[in-house]
Amino acid sequence: MQRWKIWLPSLQRQLALPQTSLQLCLLGMLGGLAAATLIILFRLAIIGLQSFFLDRADDFSTASADIRWLLPIGGALLIAVFAWLTGYKHYRLGIPFVIHRIKLKYGIMPTRNTLNQFFGGILALASGFSVGREGPSVHLGAYAASTLGKYLQLPYNSIRILAGCGIAAGISASFNTPLAAVIFVMEVVLREYRVHVFIPIMLSSVVGALVTQGVFDSVNELSLLNIIPISGWHLPYLVLCGIVFGALAFVFNKNMMRLIKLFKNWPFTARLLLAALLTAAVGYVIPQAMGAETGAIFYAVNAPDDITLLLTIFIGKMLLTLFALGLGVPGGVIGPVFGIGIVLGTLLAIIPSAVIGDSSIAGTYAVLGMAGLMAATMHAPLAALVAVMELAHNPTIIIPAMLVITTAYITGVQFFNTKSIFLLQLDFLQMPYKLSPADDVLQKVGVLALLDNQYHLLNNPDEQQVQQALDKLEPPHQLLVQRTNNNATEYFLASYDVQLSLSGNNAIQYLPLRGVNHQATMAEVFAILEDRREGAVYIYREQDMPQLIGIIRWDQVRSLLVEQNNLL
Repeated sequence: MQRWKIWLPSLQRQLALPQTSLQLCLLGMLGGLAAATLIILFRLAIIGLQSFFLDRADDFSTASADIRWLLPIGGALLIAVFAWLTGYKHYRLGIPFVIHRIKLKYGIMPTRNTLNQFFGGILALASGFSVGREGPSVHLGAYAASTLGKYLQLPYNSIRILAGCGIAAGISASFNTPLAAVIFVMEVVLREYRVHVFIPIMLSSVVGALVTQGVFDSVNELSLLNIIPISGWHLPYLVLCGIVFGALAFVFNKNMMRLIKLFKNWPFTARLLLAALLTAAVGYVIPQAMGAETGAIFYAVNAPDDITLLLTIFIGKMLLTLFALGLGVPGGVIGPVFGIGIVLGTLLAIIPSAVIGDSSIAGTYAVLGMAGLMAATMHAPLAALVAVMELAHNPTIIIPAMLVITTAYITGVQFFNTKSIFLLQLDFLQMPYKLSPADDVLQKVGVLALLDNQYHLLNNPDEQQVQQALDKLEPPHQLLVQRTNNNATEYFLASYDVQLSLSGNNAIQYLPLRGVNHQATMAEVFAILEDRREGAVYIYREQDMPQLIGIIRWDQVRSLLVEQNNLL
């Protein structure tokens, strides 16, 4: 046996506790490395494919018109073929699906879904669909890191944290924004802030950024924008801009959900082909609207005062993004929202530019547009602020960004009752993403953390042996009885029943025990014992089944809940 396998049980027990540990940090960094490697391969594949027909990555205006309209149709057909090969039931992808798996399945991602996300995302982005690479990055990052936890058979509570590490590394590797990646994971995906979760996620994000910088350098798309300080008289106008971004977020989310509902009964291939035809038609006329966000940034920089071009790109980008994502093209929403926000921000800068007679502030407004629209669309104001700070590399943007983000968010939430686009999709798909207060507490503690070995085990005993063992038993020890019939092993908790003994019946009662894997959390134990509110479950290792390694009693579950917020 390899030496690391000897130490594995000790590691598993350590990680069952919800506390900061060096072991979890190191595993998070290793998971981040795996995630970043996968994302780099993903990005290189897109760049490699685009190099055959584009002069500049993600700028589809450099492709000939004959090729430009064929790209989305060919991409859609290839995506449909790959989805058919892997099975259509494995075509739930992107950030909403990851949020669902994080909450209900501890972040463990199915392999076939991940294959669809990897190859489908490459084809969609390479062929000009207006989708982002962060959706695949989140999915692939969660898969890479959670697979490491599955291989080591770690407790599920630690696998969830590893999945968060992979997501942070994936976003960091995709956008070179390590801190924004951490905040996005905590604010949007995990939706909680705990130090023992935050530390390994932060380290994995650092790994993702360093690996990415080693391959793609430290530059990002927003480095093209000229961001300069703006004076105080712009602030009232920025409030109006924030209102515009909040209203646009409502329009965007509402219409995307309308398209999802309208075409939900269409065959998958038909939806993809419709998205491809619309992308081909609009892209033939407005090639600048195709692709993720990079093309929009380029034209916002080079034509900040060309109202006609910017308005055309804005309308085209909105249409292509809504139809691509609404019809099920694999990809993310953040990239296109960045592009739409940057173009809209540049458009809104035209008014103050005309007042001062200088268009140099266009880059600043472009970045503010990106931040405001992201905050209102995804309900991620802190992640939007941090993303702006990292991408802009300019501290003077902080106060204007805070003003725009808060105005856009409040406008969307209070006046338009806008929900996060991710939660809207989860509600429509009927994929649960909320936990009860008890489950939320119990899922953070693995069964190995409270494993009880105070029991005496009898193998196929007779009644006299059981009685003798009970007479010698000293609390808090329990008596377990193992019975084997036809190669099937069952466990029972044996104890005296006072009521039965008074009535003259057999005074020994046998309470059947159910088993849970050593990777399980206290939430699985609670689900088994919740109705009876007594008894115990036995814990086993998969390779040793049906040999048990300990038990968890109901009073241990109850004590944990009482300690945590008095939930019982």
